[in-house]
Amino acid sequence: MSNFNTLELLTDPRGFATLWLSREEKNNAFNAEMIRELILALDKVASDASLRFLIVRGRGKHFSAGAGADLAWMQQSAELDYATNPDDARALAELMYSLAKLKVPTLAVVQGAVFGDALGLISCCDMVIGTDDAQFCQSEVRIGLAPAVISPFMVQAICERATRRYALTVEHFDGQRAREIRPLSETYPQAELEQKVEQWIDNLLLNSPAAMRASKDLLREVGDGSLTPALRCYTENAIARIRVSPEGQEGLRAFLQKRPPSWQAETTKEPR
Repeated sequence: MSNFNTLELLTDPRGFATLWLSREEKNNAFNAEMIRELILALDKVASDASLRFLIVRGRGKHFSAGAGADLAWMQQSAELDYATNPDDARALAELMYSLAKLKVPTLAVVQGAVFGDALGLISCCDMVIGTDDAQFCQSEVRIGLAPAVISPFMVQAICERATRRYALTVEHFDGQRAREIRPLSETYPQAELEQKVEQWIDNLLLNSPAAMRASKDLLREVGDGSLTPALRCYTENAIARIRVSPEGQEGLRAFLQKRPPSWQAETTKEPR
């Protein structure tokens, strides 16, 4: 879709995009350029109405070794004074909030190291799968920092108690433990990962693109599920809107006529 120095944004004719972190020589470590390019890439995804969902991945051995693997950027960050530090933090926050609020479903696929800010990045995704032996670490306090910007997303993805533990102890945990505390939806042996990714893609392609977007909006509004009159009104209006929408009508007709809906027929295109 565009040329980047630290990323690849690839579209599949079946109707989804894959955003690859592509700094293998730095283990896909974050730096200012990557953060800036990630924001631009997410803007492009958000503006493309043809996309059904987004996959976020990392090239090479590691999904992302956080910022610590890029010593040059760490040195630059250490030299920022208080007046310029907020600008640096705002860029990272813009990335996290942009990913968390993206209208289309997001699936992160991880392997190897998922350290520091990368753990925040996957926490912003709707679903995360990875290898059994992936390694996770919230490492900021070990070098005198705090996981400030990513902490709200960590708490949402895991829970407050587990976030406290791993942010304060800097313990490493593997993919199976990550599945237990919920940043990962599923884990698989490394040899099976690509096959499982295709299964997730095939499953997502069965779903109405408009209904997935509407469901993300709905679940964002529902939040923790606290029952209020306003929420009841919102949910009643939400189902009424989707029932009379073009895809809602097509889906109901297809179900009653015992045929695939139109959006499933579109997924038969050969991938590039």
